[in-house]
Amino acid sequence: MPKIIKLPKLLYGYLATEILAPFFASFLVMNSVFVLITLIPFLNTVLELEIDFVDFARLFLYLFPDMFLYSIPMSAMIGVTIAFTRLSTDSEILAFKASGVSLYQFIPPVLFISVLIALLTAYFSVNLIYKSKIAMKQLMFQVAKEKIDKGIKEHQFTEALGDLVVYVESIDRETGKWKNVWVSDMRGQVNPIITMAQSGNMVAKIDTMLVTITLENGSLHRPDGPKSQIIGFEKYIIDIPLQPPTVVDGKDVTTLSTASMTMTQLQEFATGIGRSTPEGREKLVHYHTRIVLPFGCMLLSLLGMPLGLQAGPGKKSSGIPLALFFFIFYYIIFTLGKVLAQETAVPVFLAMWLPNITFLIITVYYLRQAANEQPIIPAAFTKIIRALFTKYISPTLKRVKRVLNIKEKKNTSEQPTAIHTQPKKPESKRLGAEYLTEGTVHGNIKSHVYHLPGCEFYYCKNCTIEFKNIEVAEESNFEPCRFCKTLVKDYK
Repeated sequence: MPKIIKLPKLLYGYLATEILAPFFASFLVMNSVFVLITLIPFLNTVLELEIDFVDFARLFLYLFPDMFLYSIPMSAMIGVTIAFTRLSTDSEILAFKASGVSLYQFIPPVLFISVLIALLTAYFSVNLIYKSKIAMKQLMFQVAKEKIDKGIKEHQFTEALGDLVVYVESIDRETGKWKNVWVSDMRGQVNPIITMAQSGNMVAKIDTMLVTITLENGSLHRPDGPKSQIIGFEKYIIDIPLQPPTVVDGKDVTTLSTASMTMTQLQEFATGIGRSTPEGREKLVHYHTRIVLPFGCMLLSLLGMPLGLQAGPGKKSSGIPLALFFFIFYYIIFTLGKVLAQETAVPVFLAMWLPNITFLIITVYYLRQAANEQPIIPAAFTKIIRALFTKYISPTLKRVKRVLNIKEKKNTSEQPTAIHTQPKKPESKRLGAEYLTEGTVHGNIKSHVYHLPGCEFYYCKNCTIEFKNIEVAEESNFEPCRFCKTLVKDYK
């Protein structure tokens, strides 16, 4: 009989609980911030169109799928990072290791949750966003049309149509048909075109996004300088663009945009117009964006695990700042990929998948480092940064501090002093590590160990002696500290 592998359900359930709790909290906070950012321009449109509460709620809900595309990945990464930061800080990770549980055994529940969250993000990205765009466009069009309908009243000049002014003598309450209509059309004209008709009506076509006025049995008067034209007609049609505000957050929601297309429509449009053309590449960029971001959500979630494991008892937690840094870094590469795909000849697929390829490598490397209990930042890189700091940044900071102290003493000496002053005590001989020469070997007179430039104990308080080089220090029976043993070969 094949051996049945038993999964540690208790462990997986515990980790899932630890991850999901901060995920939902972060998700709530992120969306609250996005709602506040979007609400102000949204309210301007709502107030100008006089939308009732039901339509307001519907219209506002249509904005959420677009928000979720960015709030879900960030919340997932923060949730995983917070969970493993807490487990490390409370020594629970150490207890798991002592019980024989490897860090690799933590990956399945994290991967499972990451995949579920990524699939949820993909559902919003592929199915709901374009539907919400279309629904918002139709609702805004309908609301604008209703405002025009309410604005047209009997025996009143209606200016709800922008450059068109309509006067209706009577309106049939059952059919909505107009009688004895007068229209002044100023669209692209210096002098208005006057149209008079015995009857007419207005129809809104949502499919073509047009409000159409049909006039019957009338005449059109077109002034043209000293001459004028009078044209009789049996039927005259006027197509009217929407004049009420239909712009939300800088985008006109009554126009068919790329975001309103389905995945199939994007591919067909790009193929029809040419995949190498600017318009075709734009459609392909949007197509890949809907797939790239959900996959990136999974990678960011997995990356949160090694970042959270950087914490520990007595150590400062750097997981959250690093998570925010990598989240911003991801979208910087993502934006760079979009620019390359739209404005260069780089293949769209390669440019758009550049952030995911990069973060796949980073995630696998960091998971391996965390499982082997190695720092996620290579020791060689840390050594270089410390050496650069010691050689360039630290001396500069000391010079700036010295200049500031000189200016402060100068300003103090310029201030008026009292007539009777106490005599100054003679300055004692200055000793200490801060007066040692930069770049030499510093020796600890008590422990008889020496420190090299780049060592974190290079300026210890007991380092009151300096040597020209390592040979002189060792001839004086001084040994390198445990951190400097790795630097001795490079220093020589």
